[in-house]
Amino acid sequence: MHESLTTMAQHILKKHFDASSIPVSWEHSKEEGHGDLSTAVALQCAKQLKKNPKEIAEILAKELKNEKGIDNTEVAGAGYVNVWLSPAILIKQLNETRKACTAKVKRENEPPVIFDYCGPNIAKPLGIHHILPHVIGQALINIYKHNGDNVIGWNYPGDWGTQFGKLAVAYGKWGEGKPVLEMDIDELLALYVRFHSEAESDSSLEDEGRAAFKKLEEGDKELRAFWKDAVTVSKRSLEKLYERLHVNIDKETGESFYEDKMEEIIKEGEQKGVFVEGEEGALIVNFPEEKNLSPYMIRKSDGSTLYATRDLAQIRYRIDECNPEAIYYVVDRAQSLHFDQLFEVCNQLGWDLPELEHTVFGRMSFRDAKMSTRKGTVLRLEEVIDEAVKRADKVIEEHGDKIQTDDREDLAEMMGVGALTYGVLSQNRKMDIVFDWDKFLSFDGNSAPYLQYTHARAMSVLRKAEKEEVDIPEEVESLSDRERSLVNVLLKYEKVLLEARDTRMPHILTNYLFALCQEYNSFYNSEPILKAEEPDRTLRLCLTSLTASVLKSGAEILTIRVPDRM
Repeated sequence: MHESLTTMAQHILKKHFDASSIPVSWEHSKEEGHGDLSTAVALQCAKQLKKNPKEIAEILAKELKNEKGIDNTEVAGAGYVNVWLSPAILIKQLNETRKACTAKVKRENEPPVIFDYCGPNIAKPLGIHHILPHVIGQALINIYKHNGDNVIGWNYPGDWGTQFGKLAVAYGKWGEGKPVLEMDIDELLALYVRFHSEAESDSSLEDEGRAAFKKLEEGDKELRAFWKDAVTVSKRSLEKLYERLHVNIDKETGESFYEDKMEEIIKEGEQKGVFVEGEEGALIVNFPEEKNLSPYMIRKSDGSTLYATRDLAQIRYRIDECNPEAIYYVVDRAQSLHFDQLFEVCNQLGWDLPELEHTVFGRMSFRDAKMSTRKGTVLRLEEVIDEAVKRADKVIEEHGDKIQTDDREDLAEMMGVGALTYGVLSQNRKMDIVFDWDKFLSFDGNSAPYLQYTHARAMSVLRKAEKEEVDIPEEVESLSDRERSLVNVLLKYEKVLLEARDTRMPHILTNYLFALCQEYNSFYNSEPILKAEEPDRTLRLCLTSLTASVLKSGAEILTIRVPDRM
């Protein structure tokens, strides 16, 4: 319908103003009473046509009103044209919304888009702040996949570096001979914490840690075996959390994978004069003064490599293996300088690069001060997930008979994990993110439980009607204001998905789902559905069915489960 209206408007502009090829775009009206679709083309082309925008808008409105499928038009404000479509045409567009609920077929012939996300440090439990790259990254990957994009969700865990030398030293001194594979992640963390505690009074431990990592890099068999077992223990712990968070990684190569790929990069950088000798023989990159970037270390003075070295090798590998269209790094804004430096080094090396973007997110805090820290230690993600599920179960108990479920434990898990995930994704990722338990677990506000409850309400109506999916009616002669308003919100779904994808902003989708929940609940409370006479009953069941489909589709893209009964 947008294309048809655009053709009509361009024909009118050509006829009355001899204007050709003027772009015309249509938006779903943001407020009730302002039509179904709106265009600002009169304002946009007024200067070119040397006409008052209202004059252009009035001609467009008058001519469009006579077109088939258009019930009414009006000029609003300084020159907007609002259009009301006929009920039959408006309802027919819902077929596009239904299609948008199903993922498009993957376009495998296209160059892939890579999302670098997760990036946990091996041998340490995940802290609560790690939820951000995991759920933001996974939601973005899901949005791209739903659109049919060839996308790779690539995990780049920190499974290499000096910390493993330190951990090996700690294990040798205080591990008491217990096999690493029989340890859990907490025991590995305790060894690492003890190392740093002891190092405060014995600085020689730091030297031992660096020396141990150098031996690990050089291939020491005993240290390699220790490292491999520590990675195994960590991955067992991560798999359980990933299952709860619905994180599904497509490809994983840790920092260790690039161990044999760094020397070639170093040689290239030296040959091109990009990598130069710094203090005490370290290898660094200096940047032009106008870049306002501090020097970037590529290799330490003792010859050992750094995170930066492996990041360069990782970019080179991804370009050579995948020829990607883009690589998006879903990483905390604290790493902004690192990525500015990294991308500039790639430019200085003269590589043919894909789009490189630091898909930044803000810092995280809790509105409940007691949750921010716990005796000065990092608050663990697993603890917060368990706390969320516990609080969700309490909410279920408080609502008594108002919540119906066959499996209270599963519903609490669904609500608790969903509340955390939605709580992150509903906020602009570029801003600081604040956890607020009352808001996240509310049944009334912009929250996962509100979305879940609205989906369950719609499914309850369909069960009572003994319907699973209701076909879109072919003939609709009239629409009430509430029906028309709900239809217009449903019609926005396809465009919202594209906008969330193109901007890589998941909160655009969560805000839309919240608006749809509000609209459906207003519709539910004002319009009889099951007791309505035909053809209103079928139409309202259709709108209920489609609402449920959109809510489930959108929630699953955001990694959130929705119940059929609640």
